[in-house]
Amino acid sequence: MKKIILLLIITLSSIDAQSSNDELVPVRQLIPGIHLDLKYSTTDNFTSQKLYTVDEAYLTIGAIKKLKLVQDSLRNITIYDGLNYPQGIGLKIYDGYRPRAVQYLMWEIFPNPIYVADPTSGSVHNRGAAVDLTLIDLSTGLELPMPTEFDFFGPEAGHSYNNLPSNILANRALLKNMMINVGGFSIYEAEWWHYSITSAGLPLLDFQMK
Repeated sequence: MKKIILLLIITLSSIDAQSSNDELVPVRQLIPGIHLDLKYSTTDNFTSQKLYTVDEAYLTIGAIKKLKLVQDSLRNITIYDGLNYPQGIGLKIYDGYRPRAVQYLMWEIFPNPIYVADPTSGSVHNRGAAVDLTLIDLSTGLELPMPTEFDFFGPEAGHSYNNLPSNILANRALLKNMMINVGGFSIYEAEWWHYSITSAGLPLLDFQMK
């Protein structure tokens, strides 16, 4: 009987932990110092429309925990590719959780599944399991040079495109290596800025952020 009760407690604890990791919260709740530049909270995006009502990035707690590992590790990098970063390198987030209604609008404007997920099946963003981001110099707040601007729809944005200056290739590689090897994220081949965790079991969501 004691063994059964103990097993039940362990099982419930495991379920609670999983449930907690799936909860959507503001990224800055767990990573207070992270930089945000939410493009869809402005008109500076491919739709030329303001799609979000708040300037806050949301992700699942599980994704944020992984992101924090990357941010903390990047802060320790003070010299990279021959350049000095006195306060280390950091992350800047362009997008996180995205309401499904916004996905429908994006699809209506640019129905290309390479760059905009079909809202019928939904995006990993709609599940809070994907983040779009770049690297910055923490001492200046300036972005490190990358292959393209955010939401550039063309081959130059892909990870396999290598006709680029060496410093840009190095910066893209740093972001990729840190996100994969430290954070455990997966890449999306067509977009250097897009990283995700597994979204298995996560529901498609459509609530507006407040």
